[in-house]
Amino acid sequence: MNSPHPTATAAANDLGALLRQWRDVRGKSQLDLAFDADVSQRHISFMESGRSIPSRQTLMTVAEALDVPLRDRNALLLAAGYAPLYSEGPWNAAEMQSVTRALQRMLRQQEPFPAVVMDRAWNVLMANEAAPRFFRCFIDLAARESPRNLLRLMFDPQGMRPFIADWETVAKSLLQRVYRESVGRVVDHDGQELLAALLAYPGVKAEWKTPKALSAVPTAPDMPVIPIGFIHGDRVLNYFSMVSTVGTPQTVAAQELRVECMFPADDATERRHLQMFGDDPAA
Repeated sequence: MNSPHPTATAAANDLGALLRQWRDVRGKSQLDLAFDADVSQRHISFMESGRSIPSRQTLMTVAEALDVPLRDRNALLLAAGYAPLYSEGPWNAAEMQSVTRALQRMLRQQEPFPAVVMDRAWNVLMANEAAPRFFRCFIDLAARESPRNLLRLMFDPQGMRPFIADWETVAKSLLQRVYRESVGRVVDHDGQELLAALLAYPGVKAEWKTPKALSAVPTAPDMPVIPIGFIHGDRVLNYFSMVSTVGTPQTVAAQELRVECMFPADDATERRHLQMFGDDPAA
């Protein structure tokens, strides 16, 4: 009997490795995955061993059961010899106009409090007027190259770091957010590079990225969130963030965008912020 076509065999092997990787990430057995995807365990085994290539529909059903991000679903499709299904165009492509207009509305509604739109690597793509006004109270934003990375800004000793109260606790909580808010709950290659860059800053300890260290971040007993305090003059302004994502995305860019809005964490901060940036007549 003739052996399978070498290209098909290579594709099946690549696909099998990717499927095993995602199943391991999700902590699922072949039986668990078979049940969730409504296919036989034997079929899952054949896909992972490279003995068979599933149909496009079956592959996407398995990817859905594994909660694979859209960018990585395209990789699965390519490994199986299919064309990608999800557009990987830029965030400001023509097909994204309805989403970007909605984001612009959100940013305007957040005034006079800061709000930014970021990609999966925490690069700022859009911002309302309040965001740069706020950060310019502390640093020279014009000296920093675009796109500005929010996490690098917080970790950099030449950036916001000197103005953050209890910086070590904040840094740990931000590293925790990298894992918690990563697309598909998996830190991809870009995320790993960002983490490496953050850990390379002076004063950042390598053990901070371990689950034990991240779970030890102290909480404020009288607050439902961990605020970030910014030192402005002789005062500490306390804020917390709310993060929004696009519901039911159908493009890679739409899935990877998120909006971060800052809100005052207490009445004193709100009054001070409105005096500094709002229409408060006491300003």
